[in-house]
Amino acid sequence: MNSSQPRRLRCESAQELFKQHFGHAPTHTVKAPGRLEVLGNHADYNDGLVMSAAVDRHVFICASPRADGKIELVSSAFPETETFWLTDIKSNPAARWSDYPKGVLAQLKKRGVHFTGFNAAVHSTVPMGAGMSSSAALEVATALILRKLFPYTLTQTGLGTPPTPGKRGELPAVNQIERMQYAKLCRAAENEFVGVPCGILDQVSSLFGRAGNVMMLDCRDLTVEFSMLTGAAFIVCDTGVQHALVGGEYAELRQNCESAARKLGAKFLRTVEMKQVQAAKTLLTEREFQCACHIVGEIARVVAAERVLQADDHAQFGQFMFQSHESSRDLLKNSCKELDILVELAREHPACLGARLTGAGFGGATINLVAHHQAQEFMAHMSRGCSRLTGIEMTPLVCQIVDGAG
Repeated sequence: MNSSQPRRLRCESAQELFKQHFGHAPTHTVKAPGRLEVLGNHADYNDGLVMSAAVDRHVFICASPRADGKIELVSSAFPETETFWLTDIKSNPAARWSDYPKGVLAQLKKRGVHFTGFNAAVHSTVPMGAGMSSSAALEVATALILRKLFPYTLTQTGLGTPPTPGKRGELPAVNQIERMQYAKLCRAAENEFVGVPCGILDQVSSLFGRAGNVMMLDCRDLTVEFSMLTGAAFIVCDTGVQHALVGGEYAELRQNCESAARKLGAKFLRTVEMKQVQAAKTLLTEREFQCACHIVGEIARVVAAERVLQADDHAQFGQFMFQSHESSRDLLKNSCKELDILVELAREHPACLGARLTGAGFGGATINLVAHHQAQEFMAHMSRGCSRLTGIEMTPLVCQIVDGAG
């Protein structure tokens, strides 16, 4: 189909959308998972510790090269097709979704990666605005599809020797060191092009996921460790209240955390202890004090939670999740009425071990740790209760923990 003609938005895959829009099959396909933030709310940009998991909701991108220097992007989720020259990568207010792949392209150019034009189709099963990092998954998938189209290697100091394709044209897997470079590049794309001052959690989670394991990211040392999670399931309950991180709330939280750290004589709140925060209360504004208390307490919770997860103590781990939500609600103040209702509704069910908001907050979804054999009962309870208490018809999602992209 000619790209100037109307296209059908209903499609089941990126391959189908690509064929509908461009009239031929794509040459390459990649996928990158969304993530659930399990514990460590807003700790990443404070150099803190965060627990997360890559889950079985993905962003898929199919692409083929073109020779005229143009890039054309199409998405099953948005009506706007975006076409631009690779020499003129800039934001288009009429197609904001394309800022995420454009930001990655701009960062690749900045690092000296050579690429020409291409066509790409995007299809996602990651719920948008639910706090599952659809944006980071799109960034990671963009970086990986460019690697397939125009092979390159990222190093800590710049570019390395491009990977050599195998006999069937396949590229070698991205190693762990290079994955962290991808995460940094994608974070820079979101910080600089999209304008969201996010940390590195979402990109690392999408790239480093390990099936069946919760990961703990040390955002200071950029190291990742894993703990098995067996016998329990993560169930996501989406409020339907969408958050937009380009709004001011996220940036305001970060500003309060950073200003609190400065007043406490630290570069990041990671190095501050709770007794220091309490002793310096009069030096801080009320919001600085509240944000600092949350971050310092949340980092301590992650440390304790990793220990109990290693001991397979799911009940205590779940209690840390409840505590995390209460801290986000009362101190960070990034919850909302619908999130609070869902957490309390989950607490009522005996199958629920823990529940909290996941992601940036201000809407989005809750993550619930539930005994695996009672997952269906729990989901029915949440659907009925959500409809009764909020009027929202909500279908819970059972999320499997999966491997990362690449």
